[in-house]
Amino acid sequence: MSKFLAGEEEFKWLEQLGIGKTVQGLYDGQWKSGSGETMVSISPINGRPIAQISAASKDDYDAAVVAAKEAFRVWRNVPAPKRGEIVRQIGEELRSKIDLLGRLEALEIGKTAVEGRGEVQEFVDICDYAVGMSRQLPGQVLPSERDGHDLQERWNPLGVCGVISAFNFPIAVYGWNAAIALIAGNCVIWKPSPTAIISTIATQKIVARVLERNNLPGAICSLVCGGVDIGDAIAKDPRISLVSFTGSTAVGREVGATVQRRFGRILLELGGNNAAVINHDADVEMVVRSALFAAVGTQGQRCTSLRRLFVHNSLYQTVLERLIKAYPKVRIGSPLDENTMYGPMHNEKGVQLYLKTLKEAEALGGKIEYGGKVIDREGFYVEPTIVSGLRHDSPLVLRESFCPVLYIMPFDNLDQVIEWNNEVEAGLSSSLFTSNITDLFKWLGPNGADSGIVNINCPTNGAEIGGAFGGNKATGWGREAGSDSWKQYMRRSTCTINFSKELPLAQGIKFE
Repeated sequence: MSKFLAGEEEFKWLEQLGIGKTVQGLYDGQWKSGSGETMVSISPINGRPIAQISAASKDDYDAAVVAAKEAFRVWRNVPAPKRGEIVRQIGEELRSKIDLLGRLEALEIGKTAVEGRGEVQEFVDICDYAVGMSRQLPGQVLPSERDGHDLQERWNPLGVCGVISAFNFPIAVYGWNAAIALIAGNCVIWKPSPTAIISTIATQKIVARVLERNNLPGAICSLVCGGVDIGDAIAKDPRISLVSFTGSTAVGREVGATVQRRFGRILLELGGNNAAVINHDADVEMVVRSALFAAVGTQGQRCTSLRRLFVHNSLYQTVLERLIKAYPKVRIGSPLDENTMYGPMHNEKGVQLYLKTLKEAEALGGKIEYGGKVIDREGFYVEPTIVSGLRHDSPLVLRESFCPVLYIMPFDNLDQVIEWNNEVEAGLSSSLFTSNITDLFKWLGPNGADSGIVNINCPTNGAEIGGAFGGNKATGWGREAGSDSWKQYMRRSTCTINFSKELPLAQGIKFE
């Protein structure tokens, strides 16, 4: 049975978002309850259930794909600027509900309401970006070597795009993909994390209302809440032209291989074992503020969270002492409280990972400089933690731990620490703090950081939608949001048009 389980105050939020006490997690043009197993959303604030839904079965998923394929026949023929107008309306609806969605994320995900609003703002921003793009999707007219011939490159929609999103950014990741996919003429099927179902249902309600208001097929944007079996079905389904997966590197490897075997397109946003390098001439005040936000924000549960902090020997003790003084000032509490800076881990698994990580750190000779404990209160709260004394190449430091544990390590020179930055499997985000222009350009150049996001004097997290988001190496393939990421959602054709009465061949070949 699908139903809402939280209190009356929270139910009022859902009412304003268009959700009743019967919560349905399947939308393929109509809202339905799935015929699969029961899924329960748990609030990390107190460990209590928020809602339960009947998840989609494979038959439900198959019906959603059929509906999406049919909707694609309509949507691909809508002119791109008019598709942009629909995306504009989605952005406006999200903007009007930004506070409600931010609070709902705080309740279900555990990130602060301020961060939740920021995440919804990312969806709004990418809608604005996509609207402008809808009027300037490019093609090319190229010079032909043959008389009476025209040579063009044209871009057309792919078909149906599958988006498999993670718990930590349940709204923004979908938005990055959906806004661009929609203006490109594609339909979208969304499978959210099983532990972030209410935030995604609320977002889908907004999208569905815009489509229905414009007399468009609702299946242009479908929602299929389900488990691993639904994700596996998306990866294997030749009807899904592109699969965008956000999650762990281990799962991403399997998804990528599965989609590649059927020659589908893949967009993978996976792990990020991110580092900040503090040069000898860095602004310490800026360093402390940046490191604190990057390591502690969202309880260390961002793919761009700071894990490794490399500090030049001359500043190491100063930076460590400043961070030890700054960490107690982080306001810990309910993410629904506007004054809170740091909320709970998303679930009990996160707490257990945190404890396991610290046990391994101490076994390897690490010293807990601050934190290290589970907080004695209702919910899934742990202390943000600083660990010193580990080597840059210890197994734990080389492996991403998705929790609020920061490893601080000294270094001697920039060339040395660039190698340390690059020695990890992932390659998402890296930051250098310096005022030296020579070191700045070394960091940005071919002998510098090998990550997809390379920063100077700013934290590893907090990317803007105008720049393409994504990483290198085991962080995955492809880019989301800005730049030329739209190309991933379209197919390219080189078109030759003979408008003459002759038939000259390329390269001067004669066949007479």
